[in-house]
Amino acid sequence: MLQTAEPIHQSSLHYASAPSAASTIPTAAVPAVKPAPAMAIPNHHHILIVTGPAGCGKSTVAKFLAEHYDYEYIEGDEFHPASNIEKMAQNIPLDDADRWDWLILLRDQALEALKQGAKGVVVTCSALKKKYRDVIRTARIYDEDPNASVHFIYLRASREVLLARVSGRQGHYMKETMVTSQLATLEEPDKQEIERLRDVKIVDVRGGLLEVQKLAIAAAEQILAEESPDVSS
Repeated sequence: MLQTAEPIHQSSLHYASAPSAASTIPTAAVPAVKPAPAMAIPNHHHILIVTGPAGCGKSTVAKFLAEHYDYEYIEGDEFHPASNIEKMAQNIPLDDADRWDWLILLRDQALEALKQGAKGVVVTCSALKKKYRDVIRTARIYDEDPNASVHFIYLRASREVLLARVSGRQGHYMKETMVTSQLATLEEPDKQEIERLRDVKIVDVRGGLLEVQKLAIAAAEQILAEESPDVSS
């Protein structure tokens, strides 16, 4: 039976561009990009995991993709247990033991959404280590539909950009010091994940919102194209 849980925390993550980039357009002044209509979706259960450390813009990008593709959106931070939130609020890094149940819960929430009829799901999850991403990958095993497709969109940004964005948040439990600890924990997707598993796309998020939205759509379109059946033969 899938695990379910009521969200215990309403996060208010936001996206802000790196202040040092002269050409960057302020977030507030940039209208939501209106890309071309979404491509035809093949008969797959799509789970897109938007990953990266605090401040990379996971919530902003994930919400944008979910709206564009009419997928269900799951905010990973809302499913942290109170004990995890308390630790992070006190600038205590989470360890593996803190994260296992949370990762399993996010995986099961995504599968439950598919079971209830969602054609796809977009989930925010830091997924800092490969073994954390491997937990989400097991959704293929637990999905009742063998067509489950799990892909990660990793948002890459420099330490300076991440710190600038986190410092601009108001009332969020994730503090600037947590960026440093998350970067120390971070295992960026490696060659095996990118080339052999072929389930990770990397998006550079140093630019402004409009640019990041376009890059995120391009990554998602590539994922969907790779999953589409070859109709030319």
